[in-house]
Amino acid sequence: MPSPVLVVNADDFGQSEVVNEGILTAHRDGIVTSTSLMVRGPAAAAAVSAAGPHPALSLGLHVDLGEWRCDDGEWTAIYEVADITDEDQVRLEVQAQLDRFRDLRGRQPSHLDSHQHVHQREPVRSVLRQAGQSLGIPVRHFSPYTYIGEFYGQSDDGTPVPDSLTEDHLLRILQGLTSGRWELACHPAAAPVPASMYSRERVTELAILRSPRIRQAIARLGISLVPFPAGTST
Repeated sequence: MPSPVLVVNADDFGQSEVVNEGILTAHRDGIVTSTSLMVRGPAAAAAVSAAGPHPALSLGLHVDLGEWRCDDGEWTAIYEVADITDEDQVRLEVQAQLDRFRDLRGRQPSHLDSHQHVHQREPVRSVLRQAGQSLGIPVRHFSPYTYIGEFYGQSDDGTPVPDSLTEDHLLRILQGLTSGRWELACHPAAAPVPASMYSRERVTELAILRSPRIRQAIARLGISLVPFPAGTST
């Protein structure tokens, strides 16, 4: 049987300096092979510059249409940049973020995904799938790469799930991989991110992603760690 091929993709690159630092550390010293850039993030330009010396790190676009948090069972917006129910607004904003990515990076993204997975619902789903088809790049959840989202320290409503952020849990995920192409999402940071619903968990993720035990298991299991294929130059 062919060995599993695994992309370990870190979301939220450019969200803040501590996120940038965490992602690059997890690439240099751990198992991260790819990342997704939030071009609207205050540290986006710094992220692209810092990624320059790391050509083995693929860089995609993390489409950012807003962020929401759950308080007492109610979802409220931390910010919104487009009405995610309005196809015209979504299409214009996605195009603007693609243009911004090209301006910053000088090439097309290697892949597409979205902040808080808003592209799992229409009309964002169709807009991103069309963009991915036009560019010939993978779109998370709709590509040959089977998505793994179980390495995450919260439930859908933001309730902490500490048992999901342990070396043993990640080892079980890795041991369950069969032949084929996979994408494991992660969210490391060098320090907590107070403005984010997902904050202290990021530091825990970074420690696990850097663990020698995890890297040894990947080698023992014959898993091939790879980035997404690089996007074409503009």
